[in-house]
Amino acid sequence: MRDLNSETITDAVIATLDGAKDPRTASILEALIRHAHAFVREVGLTEEEWATGIDFLTRTGHLCTPKRQEFILLSDVMGVTMLVDALNHQRESVATENSVIGPFFREDRPEHPHAADISAGLAGTPLFFEGLVTDRDGEPVAGATIDVWHSDGDGHYDIDVPGLEETAMRALLRTDGKGVFAFRSIRPASYPIPGDGTVGEFMRAADRSLMRPAHVHLVIEAPGLQRVTTMLFPSDDLYLEQDPVFGVKDSLVVDYASHEAGTGPYGDHMDQPYTSLRHTFVLAPDQG
Repeated sequence: MRDLNSETITDAVIATLDGAKDPRTASILEALIRHAHAFVREVGLTEEEWATGIDFLTRTGHLCTPKRQEFILLSDVMGVTMLVDALNHQRESVATENSVIGPFFREDRPEHPHAADISAGLAGTPLFFEGLVTDRDGEPVAGATIDVWHSDGDGHYDIDVPGLEETAMRALLRTDGKGVFAFRSIRPASYPIPGDGTVGEFMRAADRSLMRPAHVHLVIEAPGLQRVTTMLFPSDDLYLEQDPVFGVKDSLVVDYASHEAGTGPYGDHMDQPYTSLRHTFVLAPDQG
């Protein structure tokens, strides 16, 4: 532990893990130390750059609140979130693919009945969404729970809509006996990820776009089946090829249907044009 130099310090630090009680924890920490030290050597990190990095991480932590998770967003734009997801959700090809959960999921969302309007009256192009949940054999899954949340027509989530005090464009739903769930809302828009914090600094330094393609988030769960955290993206979005969080997959790009004013899918009168989306979600068996 004495007289260490740039070549010997890594092994010395790793040796301090010999007493770790949990082998998995020791393995993760050893890899973290090795890769962190290798990074410092590879770039020849200066003391000023090290201090800048510490300041960046400190400010990232200070930005985190119950409504904003800057570290998750940082993980997203570095591709770490999608890498962890890809490693942990290698499903059979028939199953619906996972994508990132993002920083705007909330536990305090209301449960709504079938085909309820979850828009809270916000302005936008009406959207009728109907989903079918099945197992890999095509059998409907009754009683599945579905968390759904999305932005409004200006790209804002409810927590960012000025003057809005109630929950909007997010809900907990359940499939009926035929495996179907449905809701009404407004069509989401593409939007920039928050650029006023450390993630914005990161993106500007890399000259990357902040714009995410429009999407609807869903988390679907049912007993005996694997949980799916996913998104659906409209096929006509301009930002599909440059998603800053790397969440777009071909199987999750869907076509929205456009309709003229008239009778809506549930028999009600629509006095303006609207869109609709129908999609089947396939859950793989739980391997646990």
